[in-house]
Amino acid sequence: MARIAGGTIPAEKQVQIALTYIYGIGSTFARDILAAANVEPTTRVKDLTEAEEQRLREVIDANYTVEGDLQRLVTNNIKRLKDINAYRGLRHKSGLPVNGQRTRTNARTRKGRAIAVGGAQPKAASKT
Repeated sequence: MARIAGGTIPAEKQVQIALTYIYGIGSTFARDILAAANVEPTTRVKDLTEAEEQRLREVIDANYTVEGDLQRLVTNNIKRLKDINAYRGLRHKSGLPVNGQRTRTNARTRKGRAIAVGGAQPKAASKT
């Protein structure tokens, strides 16, 4: 397990896949980083030389915001929206979809488990 940019990447995977385990790096950025660092994308992480690892670290540190810094940036952006009472901030506060998705159906990821209303329990037989 190699440590790059404050994140641990798996040793058994190819470098192009392993880089996506770092928060803020997807497949496109991973390809760009490997091209800039002049590293073969299909190389396994365990087979990387120290020089290649160092080049990867330098490219990521110089050109990309990743891991803790990026998470802090995103959190501050959401907090700012909440503080100024923007519509998007209110949606974040109330745990609803932010970008205009429908909520009559779907939206279960944001809203949580559905709560049944009415008719959920069978009525007990009354004695006459």
